[in-house]
This record gives sequence, structure tokens and C-alpha cells, in this order.
Amino acid sequence: MQPRDSDTAVRKKPKNPGPKIFSSNFFLAFGVLFVLWVVFSGRFDLFHIVLGIISCAIVALFCHDFLFTTVSPGGSIFLLWLRLAGYIPWLLYQIFKANLHVLFIVLHPRMMDLIDPHIIEFDSRLKSDYARTTFANSITLTPGTITVAVTVLGIFSVHCIDVESGKPLPGEMEDRIGKVFSE
Repeated sequence: MQPRDSDTAVRKKPKNPGPKIFSSNFFLAFGVLFVLWVVFSGRFDLFHIVLGIISCAIVALFCHDFLFTTVSPGGSIFLLWLRLAGYIPWLLYQIFKANLHVLFIVLHPRMMDLIDPHIIEFDSRLKSDYARTTFANSITLTPGTITVAVTVLGIFSVHCIDVESGKPLPGEMEDRIGKVFSE
């Protein structure tokens, strides 16, 4: 009985370097967690500092990939957070404007005539889960709109209190979130 080629061939295992335990994301997560530990504990003696270091290292070891991740292949986590920090003031302004709109509806004498609840559906061009989640949360944070569902294909279902509340969607909010996540 002759050996088959597959029996004599050297089997190569695919290269899998495994998870990078001490990556820059680990140190970033550890730093943020330790700063929060120090601020919230208010204890600066050696015992509490060492306990904080150990606790933050364990949490960062298990959670650094969840807390900080690069969204795009060539993206920098620092630039992502910087762009997100630029998005937040615009979102707060939109929330303020939507609050005024809902206040107008609620205080209007013909409130029942102005309220026209309906659900709109639209396709989003956002591809990553982070971008879609940020978009859905931004819609829900804006008074007068609630994200009801988001499909895997990026189809959003949004409940609006009236026609005016649903007009800007997806629009500028989606564009700004796309810039934050480089999509």
C-alpha cells in the first residue's frame, strides 16, 4: 500500500498571531479606566492605588477590544474620537431645535391636529455597526423621533410624532456620522 500525497505532505498551520494582549487599545483602556478609578474612588493611599491598578488591568485585559476599536482599516482611534467630539455639539444643537418643535406642538391650542404619528423607512449608506448604532441613537435622542428598528442591510424604521420631525432623515445627520466613521 502506497502512501497518498496528503499523508506525506507537510501540513502547515495557518499563521495566527493570536490576540494582541498589550496593544495600544489595552493601554488606552487601562489609562481611561484608571483615571476614572482615581477620580471616583477619591482614595490616594498605596493600597487603593495598587487595587485600582490591578482592577483596571484585569478589566482592560478582557475589554480593551470592546472599549476601543479602530472602525476603518487605516483609521486612528484618536482621530475617530476627535471627529466624534466635533459631532456632539451639532447633535446637541439638533436636540435643542427638536425640543423647541415638540414644545410648540405640545403647547399649541390645536395640539391634536398637529400630532400625526407615522413610521418612516429609509435605506442608510452607513456600513459599520458602530456608525449605524450611533445614527440610531442620535435619532432616538432627538425629540419627536424614535428608532424602532434597524436591519442588517441598513434599513431604518423611525417613528415620528409629525411629518416635520421626519423630513430631515436621513439627511445631514447621516452625512455627519458617515464623516465621523469615515464611511
